[in-house]
Amino acid sequence: MARRSGPSATRRAGAVLVPCAALAAAHIGPAATWLPAVRRCCFPRLAGTGRPDHVALTFDDGPDPVSTPLFLDALDELGVRATFFLLGEAVVRHPAVARETVRRGHELAVHGWSHDRPWLPAPARELRGVARTADAVHDLTGRRPCWYRPPYGILTSARWAAAHRVGLRPVLWTAWGRDWRADATPATVEATAAADLRGGGTLLLHDTDRTSAPGSWRAALGALPGLVAHCRAAGLSVGPLAEHGIARIPDTPSLHCAMMPPGESGRRSAGPLGVQE
Repeated sequence: MARRSGPSATRRAGAVLVPCAALAAAHIGPAATWLPAVRRCCFPRLAGTGRPDHVALTFDDGPDPVSTPLFLDALDELGVRATFFLLGEAVVRHPAVARETVRRGHELAVHGWSHDRPWLPAPARELRGVARTADAVHDLTGRRPCWYRPPYGILTSARWAAAHRVGLRPVLWTAWGRDWRADATPATVEATAAADLRGGGTLLLHDTDRTSAPGSWRAALGALPGLVAHCRAAGLSVGPLAEHGIARIPDTPSLHCAMMPPGESGRRSAGPLGVQE
């Protein structure tokens, strides 16, 4: 005998669909902060807005044994320190590069364990990945990281919760160079980033092509001197998030989280990676 559909079946379907839709909205809703206008207007700390006389220079997706050392050399030549948002799986694969990054005086932060898209809710996986990466940074530096930037800049409720549980402050960006594109050049990266770069801003670049077009990191590397010169010409200092004036999560133990203390930092001359991987 065929089962008849009717109002009761419709109500049952609605009773299932409504909670599912609410769950999906709660999961992906925070991702609206990916939109620059939303985060600049409504969430300035999340956007990375800090001291008006300072620009925070940040890099994503490393460490990379091929490209990251070239960025470290360029930053040494420019006399600039930066914050590097690292992928945990790359940290454990290339620990010598991460150690050299902090030896040169730069700050290490958390970009998650791998560079995946969070379309489906996975709170346990997100927490595990963020915590594992924070632990890997702590093992290398002896200091807990302060900051978290999710892959693709996509925050979800699970990623928010994971960052909070681990004691990290989420930080996105106010300006970027679109340096991951296959058609990126030093000129396009510099022009794109400079168009939105203001005092108090946070600049996003990439020190590797791990999740970008092959070789695209060369465009960011080539744009770096011009971007630093642009900031200095405007009277702005350039440095890591640790010096940017954004409040950390309470009880973060060190002023220089996941950085060498100032007296021990990499103002020394640059050298080859001294630790075997």
